[in-house]
Order: sequence, then C-alpha cells, then structure tokens
Amino acid sequence: MAHARISMYLPPDINPTQAAIAYGCRALPKLNEELQSEDLLTRQKALMALCDLMHDPEHVYVAIDTGCLESLKALLKDNNDMVRIKTTEVLYIMATHNVGREGFLEHDVILALSYLLNDPQSACRKNLHLAFKHVAQLPSGPAYPWPYPK
Repeated sequence: MAHARISMYLPPDINPTQAAIAYGCRALPKLNEELQSEDLLTRQKALMALCDLMHDPEHVYVAIDTGCLESLKALLKDNNDMVRIKTTEVLYIMATHNVGREGFLEHDVILALSYLLNDPQSACRKNLHLAFKHVAQLPSGPAYPWPYPK
C-alpha cells in the first residue's frame, strides 16, 4: 500500500524570487498591496513580477490606475539597494510607453526620481537616466493641432 509523503524541501524547479501573481483584474492590485508590505522579500518579489508585467501598455495603464506609481515613489526611498534598483527599472520600463510618461507627469515621479541622482548604486543611476531619457525624448502628443498646417 502506498503512503503519502510530504517533503520538507521545495521542488528543484521553483524560483524563490518570483511572486505568485493573481489572474486577471486582481493581479496588479495584489502586487500594489505587496509593494507596500513590511517584508523585504515580499517587496522584492512584487517588484520582479511588476518588471515582467510592465512591458504591456495595458498593464501600465492599470498599474497607474490602481496607485502603483505612489507605491513605487515610496520605494525609491527604501534602504535596500535591490529594492531601489528594481523600482527604477520598473519606472524605466513604464517610461517606454506613452501612458507611463503621462503618468510620470501627473504623479510627479520625475521629482521623486531626481533624489536618486547621487545614489551609490550605478545600476540605480543607469535606470534613472534611461527613464529620464525616455520621458524627455518622446512628446506626450502632437506638437501642432490636428491636422498639421501646410
């Protein structure tokens, strides 16, 4: 007769740095809650998952709508280097989309990022400059009223 055994060890193919993400419309609100967690590992896992989701402009829009930008602004002041690096990476990825750039302007993210210009971590400064580059190079809309004058 077979007996059920429960191992105390994790299976070998599970990545401990990835957060379990909820499905559908609950994913980004759950990640926003985890970004505000007191537990360092929870915040780091949420940032890793958020980096993956922010490549889609629809997710960027929902993230801004659920208040993730305010949570990310708070994480820019975190004491942990990895949290600041991943936060600037998420913001850099968001800045590649027009929706993200508009969110930066509406929520004063540029001012919050400017405090990290002298950050001791070079990866943090690199992501910061890439975010500024994307915000500065691409305008939020047409320079002339539509249709363009001839």
